[in-house]
Amino acid sequence: MKKEKSQLTDICQLQLQGVKDTQDLLSGKWKTVIVAALYYNGKFRFMNLSRHIEGIAPKVLSKELKDLEMNQLVKRTVIDTMPITVEYELTSQGKSLNKVIEAMGEWGVNYRKSILKK
Repeated sequence: MKKEKSQLTDICQLQLQGVKDTQDLLSGKWKTVIVAALYYNGKFRFMNLSRHIEGIAPKVLSKELKDLEMNQLVKRTVIDTMPITVEYELTSQGKSLNKVIEAMGEWGVNYRKSILKK
């Protein structure tokens, strides 16, 4: 007996492509954490953001922020002070990830609670 290949519906294929696109934009160990930190706390100066995200090297943070800025999720603002101040915040496109970030946060909290109970 020959098995039939299951066909994905157009809607399913579209949603899978959306998941892939989101995953590509937020890929890596730090991008989602950076977006979440900016979502929950608003603007950050570089060093404050670096201190806030435990374990990230400044070089890695810089690269990830550049990627997020290039993909229009993060806005970089240079303030003409002495010394120069640089602030990072989410763009409106970055802020539109709010449901994703909140869902991940809630799921993570619940998951941690369920694992610690065992």
